[in-house]
Amino acid sequence: MVSTFTWVLVGVVAYSILGMLLRTWGVLPEYVHLSGPVTTLHTKRGRRFVDWLATPKRAWRAWGNVGVGVGLVVMVGSFFYVVLAAVLAVRDPAPSAVTEPRNVLVIPGVNDFLPLSVAGEIVAGLVVALVVHEGGHALLCRVGDIEIESMGLALLTIVPLGAFVEPNEEGVSLSDRGKQIRMYVAGVTNNFAVSLLCLALLFGPVIAGFGVVQGVHVGGTLPGTPADQAGIESGSVITGIDGQSVANATEMQQRLDEAGGTVEVSLQNGTVTTVDRAVVVVGAVSGAPVQTNRTIVAVNGTAVNTTTAFNEAVQDRSVARLTLDSGETVETAIGGYTVVAEDGPLEAEGAPAGAAFVVTAVDGQRTATAADLVSAIGEREPGETIRLAGYVDGQRETYEITLAEASRSDPGIGVDYVARGTSGLSVGDFGIETYPAERFLAMLGGDVPGQQPFESTPFLQRIGLALALPFASIVEGLSYNFPGFTGIAANFYTVSGPLSALGTDGAFLLANLLFWTGWLNLVVGQFNLVPTYPLDGGHILRVCSESIAARLPIERREALVKAITYGVSLTMIGSFVFIIAVPQLLG
Repeated sequence: MVSTFTWVLVGVVAYSILGMLLRTWGVLPEYVHLSGPVTTLHTKRGRRFVDWLATPKRAWRAWGNVGVGVGLVVMVGSFFYVVLAAVLAVRDPAPSAVTEPRNVLVIPGVNDFLPLSVAGEIVAGLVVALVVHEGGHALLCRVGDIEIESMGLALLTIVPLGAFVEPNEEGVSLSDRGKQIRMYVAGVTNNFAVSLLCLALLFGPVIAGFGVVQGVHVGGTLPGTPADQAGIESGSVITGIDGQSVANATEMQQRLDEAGGTVEVSLQNGTVTTVDRAVVVVGAVSGAPVQTNRTIVAVNGTAVNTTTAFNEAVQDRSVARLTLDSGETVETAIGGYTVVAEDGPLEAEGAPAGAAFVVTAVDGQRTATAADLVSAIGEREPGETIRLAGYVDGQRETYEITLAEASRSDPGIGVDYVARGTSGLSVGDFGIETYPAERFLAMLGGDVPGQQPFESTPFLQRIGLALALPFASIVEGLSYNFPGFTGIAANFYTVSGPLSALGTDGAFLLANLLFWTGWLNLVVGQFNLVPTYPLDGGHILRVCSESIAARLPIERREALVKAITYGVSLTMIGSFVFIIAVPQLLG
């Protein structure tokens, strides 16, 4: 099946070829310029309106001065952030969805973090960001008496890529540095102002009218699991188990722990479905004894149909015989699954690097799961001697090692990683993925029982949380990214109070517009302050460098300015290349 990204690339190439032909035939209007897939629309209209809007020049200069202070701080922070990200990409070149080339494109449905379901709101937010950004440049041009040659919109084929203002270059070069820097920083200042306005409205009166539907919010069901076979679908809300109501996932698990192998599940839409629970492997490492989507029906001949029964059956057995639903039996070590690392404590004591080592005991303490293993080692200090018992390639081994410093993937015994679950298997007897509706609403400022009160969080930290929401699965470790109040997520929220006058769909649309407009203005403003050409940050860097060089007692001031601007710009470009390319090449 051809991916969406491939179709987009084919469309871009076809558009570029067609544009080249139209330009060759001379049929394009004068105001349309094409350069490959990039289209720019030029106009001289609107200049009188800009002149009128720029009339209170003193107020706009004050606004520009505020922006200069904010812009310089963000620009310096952006420089160090990009360099640090590049260094981390080299040290730990693990591939990440954030660094995928397609996720650089601001195209809903192609970019993994920009859902197609809110494409309209995203495009609207992007248009607002571009208009206020370039409008800021145009205003401060006229405030500084710099003529405007033309204004327009830049598109990647038909997708808005950016807006632009073409100031008179001679007018820019003849103006003083104060006017120049205010003009260059005006766009991002407007972006930040719009972002603050949108997010303040969202955090305050809008989100106050939102609530969470009581029950368990089903983000998805795992293939082949009991819930999937029972027809429980993504977007469902589970409200009861065996006739007892459940308000959240914790209550549901308590009901399941008390129930038998077959349960009656009540859904919000009024239907009741029967779920025949079974121990299904929902995750497995490549070397695990049983692979994903297989069902374990017995352990050492004892039937099991719940994870509780499975855990009890393997708890005191370092080796067990697992019977699958196909009748096949697998004998395997039961413990915490690890892979021995090179040059670590385990290899130093004779464990083969790269081999799977299933740890069944630490100093005689039983470790049936990865959690048991990490917990047992966590009670020790680096430098202590510990005794690990387990199995390597089916052979029982014992290693006495000196514990090293722990890391994110290694508890200090010298392994590449510790796999979740038992013997590299993650099992489940129900099979749903819960959607973090309560967490998302709390991060946006909603009043959610059991979640940290949002009012106690500083406003700037709230903005940071909002910025992270589309990347929540990476930044916050949640199972889903926040798409807005759309798709299945719309099933998990209610609207009340004055906001209900808009209706549920109207309230969701308003919240989505505020969120994505605020988010995109923040991203556009911050990105434009990266100090490299052709971004605003590169122009601001040049003007600041000229201002500093003019005060130094040196002759070759122009050479110094070029050295600073070119050096910083090349550092930024190189860092971006490292951030995107290194994980793809070395990860």
